[in-house]
Amino acid sequence: MAQHFSITDLFTIGIGPSSSHTVGPMRAARDFAERALERPDVGQVVCELYGSLALTGHGHATDTAILLGLAGHSPEGVCPDAIAGLVADIRHADRLMLAGRVDIAFVETRHLLFRKGEFLPGHANAMRFTATYGDGSDYSETYFSVGGGAIAREGADAARANFTLTYPFASGEELLALGEATGLNFGAIIEANEAAWRDITETHAFIDAVRAAMLDCVARGMAHDGVLPGGLNVKRRAKCLHDRLLARGPRSDPSTVFEWVSLWALAVNEENAAGGRVVTAPTNGAAGVIPAVLKYYEVFTANPTPEGSRLLLTTATAIGFLYKTNASISAAEMGCQGEVGVACSIAAAGLAAALGGTNAQVENAAEIGMEHNLGLTCDPIGGLVQIPCIERNTMGAIKAINAAYLALQGDGAHIVSLDAVIETMRQTGEDMRSKYKETSLGGLAVNVVEC
Repeated sequence: MAQHFSITDLFTIGIGPSSSHTVGPMRAARDFAERALERPDVGQVVCELYGSLALTGHGHATDTAILLGLAGHSPEGVCPDAIAGLVADIRHADRLMLAGRVDIAFVETRHLLFRKGEFLPGHANAMRFTATYGDGSDYSETYFSVGGGAIAREGADAARANFTLTYPFASGEELLALGEATGLNFGAIIEANEAAWRDITETHAFIDAVRAAMLDCVARGMAHDGVLPGGLNVKRRAKCLHDRLLARGPRSDPSTVFEWVSLWALAVNEENAAGGRVVTAPTNGAAGVIPAVLKYYEVFTANPTPEGSRLLLTTATAIGFLYKTNASISAAEMGCQGEVGVACSIAAAGLAAALGGTNAQVENAAEIGMEHNLGLTCDPIGGLVQIPCIERNTMGAIKAINAAYLALQGDGAHIVSLDAVIETMRQTGEDMRSKYKETSLGGLAVNVVEC
């Protein structure tokens, strides 16, 4: 299957703490609310959560997302600071305005059901919504949150129609061949393909908005302290670390660089854990890797340019499409290799491109970034996107930078292809036991019970 995604599918601006468990369910609930109101006599709506959504939904704020989505709010539009009040009002009244238009009763214990231990065949992140009308008839839809905030409605044709890509590709091999045939780098190939949806100036405006949102998130994360919500009593560290680095002043030893990079990734994922505004890149749980690598490029490399920042993000997009096409970016399917692993891989590719790497070197950087994340499990303690998720982003960012420079030291020739490592990730994800795939039934989630 040739690449049919847009850059707007890989990078979306939403809220924390989880793209698959918060952003996706909110979009699904909002979509269902609009569909249910094609008939005005809605009496009640019931939402049933399955699989990973049921097992870790409370820790990932899936319940909050469903309430907000049914009430007509979107991840892009809702103000993070207003969420607590909006949800409190619904819970206090046991009522909500469906799609913001029709008042219905909504009692969580009766209308939002966590079917723990039950999985639907379509995907590990599944939701079933049922509306009941005045005449007793029902309308039901099943949705899957497939990673990165994207959703799929069961039975719906997900293929996009009425567009033609200039340079379609479905594998790293095809992407390299396109570059050889056209003389274009991977970022330019993506920009040419984006013309199927919008003018190049709009694409550049979107990329610049994503960059700004990423860097704004870094800044907000470094400005706030306190304790993260959820009950683990995890203290926010980014502000204190930022203050210490500033007080220490300029230093020439190499540790300064990776301390700053780690800080930037930490800041983003603390914001995400607090339910703040983040960019899925390609998921919320891995949202800190690319912003930290992007900021590394802009602060620590010799000649950063706005064009280089765009190239970093468009190149990351090209590699991200390969993972979405041939494997998955959902931790419920792949474990954390599908989140932090993919983020590391695509960030490494983007940085290698921004630093002037050839297409072969960029592909090599992407392969290195994933090869050394294979088998990474997703085992969040308490079902919260905090431990080990926040620190894991700092590791991913540092590893991405290392992968980029390793690739740039070579000529692009290497033994393991990107396609081979993506297929290996897919197979590893399929072989991985479900307790290690965002269910909080294995790993650290069960071995660390006191925090």
